[in-house]
Amino acid sequence: MVGVVATTMTLQEAADQLGTHYMTVYRYVRLGRLPARKVAGVWEVDAADVAALQNGPEQPARSRSVDWSGRLEGRLVAGDEAGAWGVVEAALASGTAPGEIYTDLVAPALTSLGAKWHEGTITVAQEHLATSVALRLIGRMGPRFARRGRSKGLVVVTTAPGERHAIPSLMVSDLLRGAGFQVIDLGADVPEDAVAETIAGLDGLVAVCISSTRLGADRAVRRSVRAIREAAPNVPIFVGGAAIADAAHAADLGADGWAQDGPGAVDLVLGVLA
Repeated sequence: MVGVVATTMTLQEAADQLGTHYMTVYRYVRLGRLPARKVAGVWEVDAADVAALQNGPEQPARSRSVDWSGRLEGRLVAGDEAGAWGVVEAALASGTAPGEIYTDLVAPALTSLGAKWHEGTITVAQEHLATSVALRLIGRMGPRFARRGRSKGLVVVTTAPGERHAIPSLMVSDLLRGAGFQVIDLGADVPEDAVAETIAGLDGLVAVCISSTRLGADRAVRRSVRAIREAAPNVPIFVGGAAIADAAHAADLGADGWAQDGPGAVDLVLGVLA
């Protein structure tokens, strides 16, 4: 009788094959080096992935096809900060740039979780827990965007009154820092008079960026734009976020430009210096 070759393994079986400890294999899973899934509460891995790891121990299994965003989403919704940071570290080790951690991992994972919350497939508690973990990840990523040398200028990043989401503006701020700008990030739900007070008289102010994710917030964004314009008439104002549909929408709000995403915002600000 011909024996059946197993196509899946438990983590202990994988550890036995690799000649290492169970916790080492578990760490490989947490870091994304070894793809795994839970079946009836038990971790399973593909035998082919274990063999790939065994044959090339310094290379992440399936490194080119790892769904980093999906892995991060799973850790975020579980409230697993250590595991989420492990995914980020593994992605960085595989060659993902810090800016791509935001654009290719964090942003898609949070967008997916937001959609699932709207669909009712995750709870409000899970969504808030995921957001809390994401905020801590961004805090840990911040130093990686620090740039030495002379600043290209100062940018103020803010949100309109009533905006509850600070994560998009935090990521834009880091991307701008990575591009060589000094950034003042005012956070979420900023009254228009507070923005005006902050920017009035600032030296070297290059641009003001407003993030808006709250649908139906046009009046609030317009008030912010108007207050900024009065405080700094010659400073370009750029808007972006899920609540701003396109460049025409941005122009209707009184802004000078629209960015679809964080890298787009950086390009707009860099364009001011051209």
